[in-house]
Amino acid sequence: MRHLHEPERETGAHARVDWAGALAVFACGGVLLAALVQGGVAWPWLSAPSLALFGTGLALVAVVVLVERRAAEPIIPGWVWRRRTIAAVNLALGALGLLMVAPTVFLPTYAQGVLGLAPVAAGFVLSVWTLSWPLSAALSQHVYRRIGFRNTAMLGIGAAALILFAFPFLPYPGQAWQPTLLMLLLGAALGLFQLPLIVGVQSTVGWAERGTTTASVLFCRQTGQTIGAALFGAVANGVLAARLGSASDLDSVTRALDSGSAPEATRRAIADAVHAVYLGASCAAALAFLVLLLLAPRIFPVLKD
Repeated sequence: MRHLHEPERETGAHARVDWAGALAVFACGGVLLAALVQGGVAWPWLSAPSLALFGTGLALVAVVVLVERRAAEPIIPGWVWRRRTIAAVNLALGALGLLMVAPTVFLPTYAQGVLGLAPVAAGFVLSVWTLSWPLSAALSQHVYRRIGFRNTAMLGIGAAALILFAFPFLPYPGQAWQPTLLMLLLGAALGLFQLPLIVGVQSTVGWAERGTTTASVLFCRQTGQTIGAALFGAVANGVLAARLGSASDLDSVTRALDSGSAPEATRRAIADAVHAVYLGASCAAALAFLVLLLLAPRIFPVLKD
């Protein structure tokens, strides 16, 4: 409040809210995300409910496109995907949402089931990245002012890919400080990745387009997280079923841990499942790196105003 001084701007005409577009996006996203989250859990992937949801979701995608093309002020305008910089950042932060599922969803289970930590201590292993992430983001301006938005983000996501890839090589059962250190480093790497992209993409648009641009970026990240929860949940359940039998999944294993009746084989199976998820997360980080390398411009077209 003391140091951010925005220039005064003339107030334009009253905006028309795209209620039809908002409802269409809500319905489309809700149906598709429900299909992804419940598929393979509440019903098989190729069952009638799953196919019906995916079919309905695809039909609603067509409805969204049709409604947004006709809207005077669409909630998701087509230009957020036609502009190279915004599209690349949307895809890269979608991959960020994907990889964030590995630590936020599976690391606490690993800390309790494999390392034998209490819930509070397991939460601390995860929470350390909330210290390094904002600190790294705050200091990232000193990096992107020298090497640019894209190169800073590539540096951060490249380091994140290596850190995620290192997780499966932790010794079993290992010590609590080992994943804690990796999470501290991961937070620092992602701080260099996310904030430069958001600041950079906001700097490429005018004042009137800044809110829409930011919303599209955050929407893609949230969509990536939901897809990641479904995808990596399927990976973890697949590994557990292979190690412990077809009736085993993450929910049943977690209940066994809570009851204190989990044998050594179950703990090893949890370690293998989480390692597989982290390998998938490292692939998502590598995908974000490739998106920035191949799609994003080397120098973001920053507006002077």
